[in-house]
Amino acid sequence: KERFVSEPLHIVCPHCSTTNRVKPDQLASHPDCGQCHQPLFTGHPVALDDEAAFDKHVTRSQIPVLVDFWAPWCGPCRMMAPAYEKAAADLEPRVRVAKVNTEAAQALGGRYNIRSIPTLALFVGGKEVARQPGAMTNPAQIVQWVQAHRPR
Repeated sequence: KERFVSEPLHIVCPHCSTTNRVKPDQLASHPDCGQCHQPLFTGHPVALDDEAAFDKHVTRSQIPVLVDFWAPWCGPCRMMAPAYEKAAADLEPRVRVAKVNTEAAQALGGRYNIRSIPTLALFVGGKEVARQPGAMTNPAQIVQWVQAHRPR
């Protein structure tokens, strides 16, 4: 069944993991969570080191989810962090931007066969649709990569 433009989207709250219904035309108006009343979009990457929260965001959100698999000891990860932060401000609210610390969430790194860090993975409808290993230090490059791989 084709989704009508005015039909609400499911958006998972980055603060309490409640699934909210938001009309597409309201995404840009800084919607708040109906449960915890915090902003659904902060313009910053969301830490998803908990497997249950990760799964909920990836499978329940009806917008693409961009994930940076990284580790605190990784030099290229630290080099990419400022660009990723800036890209989050550009991509939200059309894309949920998240980070997974592979040291804290080793099971997630293993489940997605992360062999090098940083690795970006784009999820749509619960499925990984694109992957990019290696640091991207230009925010525009990250945004372009997402736009090239997300469904229209």
